[in-house]
Amino acid sequence: MRHFGHLAPDIRKTLFHREPVEFTADSPARTLAVALGATLYSPATRPHLAADVRKQVARGVTSMVLCLEDSIGDGDVAAGERNLVRQFALLDAAADGGEDLPLLFIRVREPGQIPDLVGRLGPAVRRLSGFVLPKFTAERGAPFLEALADAETACGRRLFAMPVLESPQLLHLESRAATLAGIARTVDDHRDRVLALRLGVTDFCSAYGLRRAPDMTAYDVQIVASVIADVVNVLGRADGTGFTVTGPVWEYFRLHERMFKPQLRRSPFLGQAEELRTTLIEHDMDGLLREIELDRANGLTGKTCIHPSHVAPVHALSVVSHEEYCDATDILRPERGDGGVLRSSYTNKMNEVKPHRAWAERTLLRAETFGVAREDVGFVELLTASVPAA
Repeated sequence: MRHFGHLAPDIRKTLFHREPVEFTADSPARTLAVALGATLYSPATRPHLAADVRKQVARGVTSMVLCLEDSIGDGDVAAGERNLVRQFALLDAAADGGEDLPLLFIRVREPGQIPDLVGRLGPAVRRLSGFVLPKFTAERGAPFLEALADAETACGRRLFAMPVLESPQLLHLESRAATLAGIARTVDDHRDRVLALRLGVTDFCSAYGLRRAPDMTAYDVQIVASVIADVVNVLGRADGTGFTVTGPVWEYFRLHERMFKPQLRRSPFLGQAEELRTTLIEHDMDGLLREIELDRANGLTGKTCIHPSHVAPVHALSVVSHEEYCDATDILRPERGDGGVLRSSYTNKMNEVKPHRAWAERTLLRAETFGVAREDVGFVELLTASVPAA
């Protein structure tokens, strides 16, 4: 797999100063945590789930969660489990035939589902990257992680956990500090197994009867923004003790998938010479784009997605700009090891070596995974090349 690997090589060449590198499900966890990108959720009950997964790979999806929790009814869980076993067998056969699959995770409800599903998947378990653990707290999460460790031993392969932070105890001010401290201890005990922490902002809003409008971001809802800040403060530190924390879900979408309608005079991605003239983005996508930018500004990586059309903008905004890349590489030059201040190569900012080192390291990891854009390529060009044809 590689990000933007669904684009033709000649198109990638016009977009990237450095192309994204390839990765597999067996790549280091540090790489995979960033490579998750836009993680697309799908109910486990979909009758043509395997075909859906293969279709989304062709559109640039690199990670998916097949959900047995809130996306399906309580009475549909057993049917969803049976469907997953059937669909994983089909995906296993497709992968044996040479097709790429995304990183696949199953969102369960109870710890006992983990070893049960691993056993029922049989040989197809090799296509499973791990499990998403809902409503995670120290008390509720520990049994999930123990079940995952046992299942990993039983099947003989690495399985990751992605806890979802969405419980009322985390939201409520009087219990937040203790809940965060408990979560931190629990995930630290299983550090090698925890790939990323996911934020359940919809559940946070639900606790107060709130729902953000399509022109508002999660950061405009102050009670939600305060939780995000505290989660990053405790669990997202850049000192080696932190974890990757992913961005919250965006709830809005159009009935058709092509929500972004580029207006092209001539496009270099179609083999023509003139540049992109303008891009019109429909009104309810403005909020999504602002939220993606705010996610990264607030220390979050990637995003939970519930509609395929959200994937392209998340990935386009994850590409490292040429300017960011120049700043990061300048900061991390070996001769800068003793610190100091330097003017950026774009001559528009100060780069202070010691304070900006952690940012530079994170930026180069993102550059490896999502690539570095050419100097004259920005978000609009990347998005235009990535969205499916109408």
